[in-house]
Amino acid sequence: MEKIGRYRWTICGLLFFATTVNYLDRQVLSLLAPILSKEFGWTNTDYANITAIFQFIYAISMLFAGRVIDKLGTKSGFVWAICIWSIGAVMHAFAIPIGTTFSNILGWIGIGAIPVSILGFMIARTILAIGESGNFPAAIKATAEYFPKKERSLATGIFNSGSNIGAILAPLTVPWIAVNWGWQSAFVLVGAIGFIWMFFWFMFYEKPEKQKRLSKLEYDYINLGEESASVIIEVPKHEKVAWLKLLGYRQTWAFVFGKFMTDGIWWFFLFWLPMYLEAQFGMVKTDIVFPIAVLYSMTMVGSIGGGWFPMYFIKKGHTPYDGRMKAMLIIALFPLVVLFAQPLGHISFWIPVILIGVGASAHQAWSANIFTTVSDMFPKKAIGSVIGIGGMAGGIGGVLVTKLGGALFDHYKALGHIQTGYTIMFALCAVAYLIAWAVMKILVPKYSPITDL
Repeated sequence: MEKIGRYRWTICGLLFFATTVNYLDRQVLSLLAPILSKEFGWTNTDYANITAIFQFIYAISMLFAGRVIDKLGTKSGFVWAICIWSIGAVMHAFAIPIGTTFSNILGWIGIGAIPVSILGFMIARTILAIGESGNFPAAIKATAEYFPKKERSLATGIFNSGSNIGAILAPLTVPWIAVNWGWQSAFVLVGAIGFIWMFFWFMFYEKPEKQKRLSKLEYDYINLGEESASVIIEVPKHEKVAWLKLLGYRQTWAFVFGKFMTDGIWWFFLFWLPMYLEAQFGMVKTDIVFPIAVLYSMTMVGSIGGGWFPMYFIKKGHTPYDGRMKAMLIIALFPLVVLFAQPLGHISFWIPVILIGVGASAHQAWSANIFTTVSDMFPKKAIGSVIGIGGMAGGIGGVLVTKLGGALFDHYKALGHIQTGYTIMFALCAVAYLIAWAVMKILVPKYSPITDL
């Protein structure tokens, strides 16, 4: 019997490494935040504003990134995305001269002064956000192109685990680079990795119908079930699916609400964990490396395991969407353990690290599945746009969570009990997924593919 072939997993590998680079670049600032906060005199609110501008621009850019990826195609769109975000990552190293220049311009036109360091990092984060917004629309689109529906959540879980590898590698490398070569070097060296990835993307990626390395048997396997599901309707390439039309579907709103409620939780863990360990346990930058590496090692298991989990239900006869929703309900229960992070933190700092690790692992399992609900429901030509709309909602949710966290931490720090601020935020992290699942289930109670686009 002729083997199907496994070239699709080469594409998954490329997506995995792109996501690793994505999160490496995103994580550098949070790891250097304690150093930069002391050097530039930032408050928690200042740091929240810098991270919030990333999330806000990321949110707005996601709306357009999905549309741009659909228009340019996966190959070119991904190249533009990683090129822009790599430039933005490197720009952090030059935040002070950039901030000085723009501060002078703002002063010349009569706009009130913003501290140079804050302004410079905000500008760099803006460029980073514009580029990084293209990663997931392009990766999900590539997954829909190269994988049959039953394997998409597993493939998504695998490439999404790159975010965990990036989050593990960052604390193992960034503090060392900063100590030995300066914080500017950390931004430059990590930011430059994206340009290396582009070489391999050009070499190995092509649309499946044009991919010479893809056997006919594997190509037929990839497209298995597409025609019978009646979700792929051939249209001229220039035809666009209007955003307003997409917003008319309950399936779009289910994805949008799920992203709005949960994306900010992951970003809270990503951006605030080093600050939490410093504020709660007095840990310095060298102390936090191993706990963060352990936490994100846990999340890699969640990402891949969460991607595999729906296959258990699918093999029992459920549709991919219904199997995914059953898996997501169980996954949504795990973040509840984060409620115990603060009450048990007096025993050891490892208790909140492990419990937060469980919650973060659940997020990655959730993420692998919520992304795939879009390709379950929508034709390939609309996937990028729907992912973009949901990504914007997730980014807005992230801004709100970050701003809330910064305000709470400064408020309770002034009262001499910053721990209360973290208790409130951990409670929000714990229940967000169950709320998201319940609303998604109400909006789309059973498998309902879109057939009229």
